This record gives sequence, C-alpha cells and structure tokens, in this order.
Amino acid sequence: MTLNQRLKFGYYRLAVASVAHRVADIAYNIEQMKQVIHSAHSCGCDCLVFPELAVTGYTCGDLFFQSLLIEKTEQGLIELAEFSAELSTLLVVGAPIAQGGRLFNCAVLISDGEIVGIVPKNFLPNSQEFYEERWFSAAPDRSADEVVIGGQPIPFGDDLLFQDLNRPACVIGVEICEDGWVANPPSGQMAVAGATVLLNLSASPEVLGKQQYRQQLVRSQSARCLAAYAYASAGAGESSTDLVFSGHSLIAENGTILSESERFSFESQWVCADIDLNRLMNERHKNNSFAASRAEGDYRLIEISNALAVATEEHGDLKRQVNRHPFVPSNNAERNQHCEEIFALQTTALARRLKHVGTKNVVIGLSGGLDSTLALLVVIKAFDLLQLDRKGIEAVTMPGFGTTERTRGNAEKLIELLGTSSRVISIDAAVRQHFSDIGHDETQHDITYENSQARERTQLLMDIANQVGGIVIGTGDLSELALGWCTYNADHMSMYGVNCGVPKTLVRYLVSWCAESAYCGETSVVLDDVCETPVSPELLPPDGAGQISQVTEDHVGPYELHDFFLFQVVRYQFEPKKVLFLAQQAFGTDYDAATILRWLKVFYQRFFSQQFKRSCLPDGPKVGSVALSPRGDWRMPSDACVSLWLKELEHGELMQGELNHD
Repeated sequence: MTLNQRLKFGYYRLAVASVAHRVADIAYNIEQMKQVIHSAHSCGCDCLVFPELAVTGYTCGDLFFQSLLIEKTEQGLIELAEFSAELSTLLVVGAPIAQGGRLFNCAVLISDGEIVGIVPKNFLPNSQEFYEERWFSAAPDRSADEVVIGGQPIPFGDDLLFQDLNRPACVIGVEICEDGWVANPPSGQMAVAGATVLLNLSASPEVLGKQQYRQQLVRSQSARCLAAYAYASAGAGESSTDLVFSGHSLIAENGTILSESERFSFESQWVCADIDLNRLMNERHKNNSFAASRAEGDYRLIEISNALAVATEEHGDLKRQVNRHPFVPSNNAERNQHCEEIFALQTTALARRLKHVGTKNVVIGLSGGLDSTLALLVVIKAFDLLQLDRKGIEAVTMPGFGTTERTRGNAEKLIELLGTSSRVISIDAAVRQHFSDIGHDETQHDITYENSQARERTQLLMDIANQVGGIVIGTGDLSELALGWCTYNADHMSMYGVNCGVPKTLVRYLVSWCAESAYCGETSVVLDDVCETPVSPELLPPDGAGQISQVTEDHVGPYELHDFFLFQVVRYQFEPKKVLFLAQQAFGTDYDAATILRWLKVFYQRFFSQQFKRSCLPDGPKVGSVALSPRGDWRMPSDACVSLWLKELEHGELMQGELNHD
C-alpha cells in the first residue's frame, strides 16, 4: 500500500519503539535510535514515538544534575534533527530539557530536520519507587512559552498540539507517563480540543499484574477520547538497581489494541499500526456528548508538514487487521462468554415482553433454516428463564411448494427434541385458492408466486396467535433487513422480532455454538445440519433430486460480504471507495475485485431501495453496535437517493486496478 492510498483513505502509520539503550550513554542511545528511525522510515511510518527520557535513560537519578549530561542531550537532539532532514517520519523523543533554571522531563518533536515543539511533563510521581520531583519541575512551572535549542527558539509547554498539514484530521497531543495515569489525564482535554492522535512517552516499571492494567488504561483512554493512543515504554536497558523495565509498548484506537510489543527484550524493537483517522472523525461527528465537551484553556496549534518523498513507494500491506467477519467474536477463548451474552440479550428482551403482555404462549414458524432455528432456541431459553411450560410454544411448520425433506425433517425433529407444541399445516391448497382468486398462473414462478406463500404463512401464524392468546415471534435477521430480503407484510412482520439485531454471519455462529456447547446428542446433530443447509426461502420448487433450488446467496450475494459492507457503511459511515478497499483487503484471497464491486453495488441499491421495510419494523432487541430500528440507531428517509453513493463506484474498474496493484 502506498502513502497516496493511506492519505486517500485516512490512514496514519504510527509506530512505538523501545531501543536497546544504556543509562547515561547518550551517543550510544542516539545511534540505536537512528537505526530504529531508519527501519521505521523504510516501512513508511508517519510518526515514531520513543520512550520517556529515551536520550539519557529514565534511571539516571542524580546524574540528571550533571551539566554535561544536559549539554550532550541537547547536542544529541540536534543530531537527531539533522538526521531526520531527509526523512518523512515525525520523531517524538523523550529527553531532559533545561529552561529558566529548572529541569523538565519532556517530549521533543522533530520534523523535517527541525525541532518543532517541546512538551514538558505535567504530573511528577513522587511516591513509592518514583522520585521525579527531586530532579524535575512540572509543566506549569515553566518560565516562558519557548526554549532555545541550538540557538533556535522552540515552542515549549503543555498547551501544544501538532497538526499534520498533509492530513488535517491528524492532530497530535502529547503526554508523558504519569500524565496518563492520573484521574483527569491531559490527553482528555487535548482530545476535546481536537487531538485525534494521543502519544504517551513512558518509563513504566514492571510489577506483577501491571501489564494487564497498562493494557486496560491505554484501551480505555483511547475509547473515552475517541482517539488513537500510542504508548512507548522504556526497555530492559534501564537500571535494575531496584526496578525492572520491560519495553511494553502499545497502540490502541477507540478501545481496541491494534499493536503491542513483546516484553523484556534487550534488543531494540518497534511495532506499528495504521490508524484510521476517518473512523475517528466519524465517531466524533455522531457523538453528541463529545461534541458538547469543552476544553479547559487554549492550545497553541503547531503546523507540521513531513516531506512526502515516499508518496509513491510501496510499503506493504495495511498495518492493521481488517476483520472479514466484524459481527462475529474473533476471540475463540471467549466464545462461550460472547454467545451466552448474546443469548442473554435476546432472551431477556423476549422474557420482558412476555411478562408485559401477560401471556404464556408464543407462536413461531419453523422452517428448518438458520433464522427460525435461532429464534426457537431463544424462545426456549426465555421460557426456561420464566419457568414456563414449553408446550406454550406453538412451533408451526408450514410446508409449501419449495419445502425440501431436509429442512422439514430438521424442523420436525427439533420440535420433538425440544418438547414444544407442534402444528404441521400445508399451505399448498390455500395458496392455490389465492392464485385462483387473483387470477395468477401457478406455472409462472415470479414474485407473486413467491410472496403469496410467504404472506399465507404469516396469516396462519397471526391467526394461531389469536387462537392461543399469544404473540408471533419474528425470525428475520439484521442482514435480511439491510437488504430488504423479506416479504413486506409477511416474514417482515411479527409481534416481536428476536433476531432483528443479529446478522446472518452471527446467526450461523450462534447456532453452531449451540450445537457444540449448549446441546448434545441428536439435537446437536440436527443443529449442525441446519448450519450446513444452504440459506433459502424455499419458495421455488426443489430440483429433480429434491434439493433446494433457490439459494439466496446466488441472488443477492454472499452474506459474509454483505455483513462486512453493512458494518463499514452503518457502523463507521465509510465512503464506498473505502468500503471497497477494505473488502479487498479482507476478502482478496476468496473474491476478485470485480466480484466484490458487483455485490457492493447490489448492497447500496438494495439498502436504499428497501428502507421502507425498515421504517415500520416490529419491536426487537439491539444486540451489537449496528441496529436498523427506525426508533433507535438508524433514521433514514424511505425515498433517499442512492445515486451519490453509486457514482463513487462508477470508476470501480480503475479502483480494482489500484487495489490489485497492492
């Protein structure tokens, strides 16, 4: 991926480093830093962050009072600035800086051969193993807003923010170690003032359990600030007189750790990640609480413009994971916990509705497919939660013209195994009567042929609900709602939709988990077969072998692609070209660019044209970060025009060439 592509799609390549250093050996430390800088620059890093007091080492103690150390530190910084003159990487280096008769623990920012700003530390720890107030003064104690380095006045203070002119959305705020551990970190105010990239230069010693606490700290601060947060920590080269340092460095973005270094290495190491500035700005735009926040005090904005000499060079793949199944939990170790929580959301919501309505009866249409199977499992858990008799669950199978023995058999087996009430009602005669009433030729397998069956099934369910004094449970999922792949006033309608917040990829994951972990024996066998059955509405007659002839994904496209599109478009609000780019990154080994582009166009066309179905959805629970309820997360006019989005993809052939070039 080239820098031009990173600029176009809003990525900023951020790196954190821990160098193999020696305490008080400035010449050695500078040389080690140069080696890391060269490697990071070669990889196309836009910004490289070194640890707290990296030039000298954090554990110098009273050596900080040695004028020689401070003099050589200044010379080392000038040397780094000269070294960076031909590079395109912003350097952020920890060093002791003298000003006005005081010494400050600082972050020094170097760009295009110049020191562009120096940020002193605010909070100086002075308890337990820390003793910083012996050597350093805090930022508010500075005597001026500038400091002279190499004869040049440099902006100095904790009120500095740095904006990359090549990426206006990239505004950098800097804090140092303890600043990030206090109750009200400076980075929070920086974020409110516009900083999207927050840097922490740290020398955090290790003790038992601190790794996890540090991870939580970095993750949570990035989430609160809707920002990227890079944490560079001093390594094992620090003094071990009383402490151990591990070089544990992290990069997080809005609550997710993107990259993390190994601990306890004596060698220089660095890690990087591509920060998504577009995502961060989109999150901020739609977060009213963030927009309402006000920064305390004024900040000076320093404009920087790193050279873009490497703009056309290749720098490998995108340096962040693009999850091809964003709705499906990726941590297998926590699979049980995730699935149990999702079921808890669905079952609690349904149980609450049943308690409110005051009924002990529900009606559900069971086809033997994924969606209705998941809905039945949710109903079972809700009834067990309320200690209701499962016989109050009227599971209705309604075979029609397209029903296969496989799906009907699985539906009837599940009903028997789970101990619910059962009804089998063929819809053939009723639909044929309807065809006669409206004058439709049964041999014409068009939309009327299909939807008449769907509406007949819904009518049966509604009427049975009246018979038993219960409610109809909807089975349709989030993916079908996004694409409008549901028949208006048929499977589109119910009295409570338990799957409306669950996309198809997650439906399959949940049913598979139930087969593996929640059930056993013959029930597991049936659930496994449901997962392996092609997704189909079964509204067209089976093929000559009695197998499903109408496969949904042949008509609307692979659900794994559409779920990916849905997440990027609704959750992150990304533009079509970026969605296409990300899909190519995630699925390039399985789908060529032309196929991805084809189904992305279908997604936009259907998503816009089918909003009228989502505008009158039944109630149902939100499960994840994407929901399409007109009363909740998604407000969209039913007659919105899709042309703006499709025009972005008109030159898709050109984009495919660009993507394949990577």
